[in-house]
Amino acid sequence: MLTFNIRGENVEVTEAIRNYVIKRISKLEKFFEDNVQAIAHVNLKVYPNRSYKVEVTIPLPFLTLRAEETSNDMYGSIDLVTDKLERQIRKYKTKVNRKSRETGMQSPEFVDNGDDDASSEDDLKIVRTKQISLKPMDSEEAVLQMDMLGHDFFIFQDADTDGTSVVYRRKDGRYGLIEID
Repeated sequence: MLTFNIRGENVEVTEAIRNYVIKRISKLEKFFEDNVQAIAHVNLKVYPNRSYKVEVTIPLPFLTLRAEETSNDMYGSIDLVTDKLERQIRKYKTKVNRKSRETGMQSPEFVDNGDDDASSEDDLKIVRTKQISLKPMDSEEAVLQMDMLGHDFFIFQDADTDGTSVVYRRKDGRYGLIEID
């Protein structure tokens, strides 16, 4: 089911670390059907202040799971990121299964083992809808507009390409750009 691509930045991925990552993340396989094949991309980083960051991305045919955690303990970070991924799966599975019951369609992605979380409908409820007109501008102007509005992202029409783009504020405080086809 899951195969692993584990790499380290500023840290040697020892056999003990590799085995621990595989042991912990393999526990997520119980949520998926047997025919699901995926690669778990695990990136381990050590920062100069001796904190450890673990990033895990698992692209699946029906969704992409991604989580990251930083702590002062490598094994603790692995545990935290695994717990976060399990919560994501449970939440997604609950929503998919609820939708399946409403529409009468089966969702083949997840094993139905009866352990759905009773997460509230309010978790994903849309509480406000806005309509916007996309103004042609360059990405620098879009960042300025985003900052003036106090938002974490801004959608705009790229004046150069005439396509739709999104600028966003990253966790590190810098900016990112998403170009939509």
